[in-house]
Amino acid sequence: MNDPEFIARLQFAFTVGFHFIFPPLSIGLGILLIIMEGLYLKTKNKLYENMTKFWVKVFALTFAVGVATGIVMEFEFGTNWATYSRFVGDVFGSALAAEGIFAFFLESGFLAILVFGWNKVSPKMHFFSTIMVTFGAHLSAVWIIVANSWQQTPAGFHLATYELGGNIFTRAEITDFWAMVFNPSSMDRLFHTIVGSWMAGAFLVISVSAYYLIKKKHIEFAKKGLTIALIVAAFSSVLQLFVGHSSAVGVSKNQPAKLAAFEAHYDSSSVAPLYLFGWVDDKNQKVDFGLQIPGLLSYLIYGDFNAKVTGLNAFDKNDRPPVNLVFQSYHFMVALGFLMIGLSLISLILLWRKKLFENKLVLKILIPSVILPQLALQLGWISAEVGRQPWIVYGLLRTKDAFSKTVSSGEVWFSMVLFTLIYILLFILFLFLLDRKIKHGPEEIGQEEDIYTDKKTILG
Repeated sequence: MNDPEFIARLQFAFTVGFHFIFPPLSIGLGILLIIMEGLYLKTKNKLYENMTKFWVKVFALTFAVGVATGIVMEFEFGTNWATYSRFVGDVFGSALAAEGIFAFFLESGFLAILVFGWNKVSPKMHFFSTIMVTFGAHLSAVWIIVANSWQQTPAGFHLATYELGGNIFTRAEITDFWAMVFNPSSMDRLFHTIVGSWMAGAFLVISVSAYYLIKKKHIEFAKKGLTIALIVAAFSSVLQLFVGHSSAVGVSKNQPAKLAAFEAHYDSSSVAPLYLFGWVDDKNQKVDFGLQIPGLLSYLIYGDFNAKVTGLNAFDKNDRPPVNLVFQSYHFMVALGFLMIGLSLISLILLWRKKLFENKLVLKILIPSVILPQLALQLGWISAEVGRQPWIVYGLLRTKDAFSKTVSSGEVWFSMVLFTLIYILLFILFLFLLDRKIKHGPEEIGQEEDIYTDKKTILG
């Protein structure tokens, strides 16, 4: 535990994992806001307007916390991972600059109209701002995923060496910007993340709507919100099956060691089974307590039950990821995906049969369902990032070589404890304000007060 590299990796995992709670919610809620406000413009039903106003407040809170928690990572690049920053600086500089210029400023600029523009701009202009904020949130994800995907599947670059202070350094420099943007994994990973974000936003609305129905509060508001969110949740959950499959096929081509770790597949000479669950014994290269479907991994990847899939034994032991961690995180992610498909489709069938709103058992299950996409997103991130180890840039730079050699374990521990305490307080504040907004509920139809002129709106 005194290894500064290990502590730095732990710190970055914590800060990124915590930050990753909020951007998916912003992206998903943005889609719901477009639907809600679009329905208001079409039907002139004030209920949809109040629904939009309520969820705009939650969106603004989520956006604010997401921005605050994302700043820390930039400092970690410079302090804990200086070697890595020098190596990827040319690549990340262009991608993150594009994110700031084209996405963040677009999103934050129109956010002012979205939050404070009610009764100050025309309804169509306000709806346009809702679209632009949501587009900005999606565009921000594009550039972040592009930068991260380049680490997984580098493209459009060459390696250059230079001397600084008597030391020789190597860095990746862009030779083809669009090849870097459309690197072999970027689009698969982008769609996989975006659809997961839609699920996160939808299940948040589902959870709150189900809570109101159980409490018999804001009944019509909850029914409309639950209906919209369930349709989005069911659509995105089913779509995730195909997007996730495409991503896994891409992994088999670009990072075969990662795919082999996903299924603890060691022997390339054997037909590859797909495990439903199990516990990996890496030392003896077997899966204990495992339930498998013979040949299914081969079929899903190549369309042939007898096709050979590259196993972990094809790679040097020093080039393999920690298999059991990757195996467990991947399988739990998939299990949660199927759980969300089942839950959303069953709820949608009950809705179609006009039995959902009175079914207290299902409504009580839907309330904590907000955690399901969040867990799936975190587990998917673990699968992707741990699965590429020991590489921080796949095939080019090992994680152990990317750490800042001058940083001591004490310094990293100090910053980690400090930021952990700050993040805990920030999360408690977020939950407090979110709980306060939910318990306050939407404004009643016909209330004349323009809540968006109240400066206390964002802070609850």
